[in-house]
Amino acid sequence: MNAPIIQLLVLAGIAIFLILRLKNVLGTREGFEKPVLPKTADAVSGRPDFEVIEGGPDRDITDHVAADSAAAKALAAMKTAEPSFNVGEFLQGARGAYEMILMGFERGELAEIKPFLSEEVYETFAEVVEARRAQGLTIEAEFVGLREMGLEDALFEEETGRALLDVRFTGELTSIVRDNEGDIIEGKDGKVKRQRDVWSFERHMGADDPNWILVATGE
Repeated sequence: MNAPIIQLLVLAGIAIFLILRLKNVLGTREGFEKPVLPKTADAVSGRPDFEVIEGGPDRDITDHVAADSAAAKALAAMKTAEPSFNVGEFLQGARGAYEMILMGFERGELAEIKPFLSEEVYETFAEVVEARRAQGLTIEAEFVGLREMGLEDALFEEETGRALLDVRFTGELTSIVRDNEGDIIEGKDGKVKRQRDVWSFERHMGADDPNWILVATGE
């Protein structure tokens, strides 16, 4: 037997030995097997993975109004007209607007809040503030906090893009009225009073101006 054949047999023996060792380490797999994926946090904790189903309920809407209500349909139409619109973000903005506008009116400081009021609401506020001044009355008010708020109703005019959102507020504030002599004629110093309002905000969806305007106030 010549040398080349001997070398070939030695190499073949080494190859068979390596194959047997690999088989012992990896085991034998038959057929197609899916690759093993790393466990997610949910899998480790025992919770099932959930997928977002297209066409499912929009929680940004159903968290605030009934899913089958006219208000929900109006909100959905607003989102179609302006995909970036978010109900939760609007309500956060309305929360800040309520304190700013309410305190501006109570203190008679209308210049800063005028851009957020319709012409009719501004004129009504201005008449009340002017009547106070004519009587020599001053109001000292402090906003304590917002006890509760929520979306009351929603309307949308698809033809014009006009959106109208009614928000109910229950705010808490201190407020006293003094006459021109400085005597308190209404309220009590430090006493917190609760005030309930329903405000209507308006905006045209898709417009460049992102601000909602207060167009009506009520209880």
